[in-house]
Amino acid sequence: MAGIPVIDLAPALSGDAAARLATGQELDRICRETGFFTITGHGVAPAVMDALRDTAKEFFAFPLAEKLRAAHPVKGTPRGYIAMGVEALSLGNATATPPDLKEYWHFGRESWPATEYYSSAEGQRYFIPNIWPERPTGFREAAATYYAAMEHLTGELMRVAALGLGIEEHFFDGFIDRHITAMRLNHYPAQEKPPLPGQLRAGAHTDYGLLTILNGENVPGGLQVLTKSGEWLDVATDPGHFVVNIGDLLMRWTNDRWVSNSHHVVNPPEEAARNRRLSIAFFHHPNYDAPIECIAPPGEARYPRVLSGAYRDEKYRQTRAVPAPQKETAA
Repeated sequence: MAGIPVIDLAPALSGDAAARLATGQELDRICRETGFFTITGHGVAPAVMDALRDTAKEFFAFPLAEKLRAAHPVKGTPRGYIAMGVEALSLGNATATPPDLKEYWHFGRESWPATEYYSSAEGQRYFIPNIWPERPTGFREAAATYYAAMEHLTGELMRVAALGLGIEEHFFDGFIDRHITAMRLNHYPAQEKPPLPGQLRAGAHTDYGLLTILNGENVPGGLQVLTKSGEWLDVATDPGHFVVNIGDLLMRWTNDRWVSNSHHVVNPPEEAARNRRLSIAFFHHPNYDAPIECIAPPGEARYPRVLSGAYRDEKYRQTRAVPAPQKETAA
């Protein structure tokens, strides 16, 4: 395999029914073989991607003491700044490795309706107010604009996916209309010293939800996906395109028809060890009370029914490697 497949989404987004069906069928063919593909013609303005990338890079360049002031005050809360050494993604797939060589910013939607679904004790576990640093200016606004663009894009992709699966186009709508999607701005700093044995920028893992929409950079020390043949394949992450991969819940929903591939982020070669890298990930996750049950004839389901929110909670718990560093006082 020379590289992951590319899908031009523009014909489907035009609204033409035949084009939407054809794109869905292409998506089905690709996802039966590999759960990764690149999309072009996605309709997201370059300025939306550039604004978030630029502000994120500015934030991560700040001293650690300043970044730690933007960590959530309640340890383990998936919001705000998360420092290096806290997470080991491979633990979610029962593989022990040293902590990942990354820091990240974790956020969700900016607002939600004042109804019980969101304000109940369970709802408050997923709809958590974001926190934002004092600088850089415009960080919050850039993140909210990008998040809204991803909500629209994933809605379109799930309808195209339904067509590819041979089910009603709007099948997934009622399961994602109050989704609990989180976003991460993953920053992979320059490596000042050699990694520990088995330590990567991000350990091998699968994603937990429906789709992950990734915007990255083509620099050394990037994303790789594990193919069915057991080969680690480099994934080009052009900053103007999106890389999409299938998550665990969509694999379960399709009864393994579609693949949730293992992937990792490798270390840069020694001569490029000082290269930094940023990736922006939208982890599209269904409503927390959505029952994930296989689209399969009775008696053929490979997975038991699971609730979307409970599944994500368990994965978050598994991947927390060590307690977060304490906040420091800025010099």
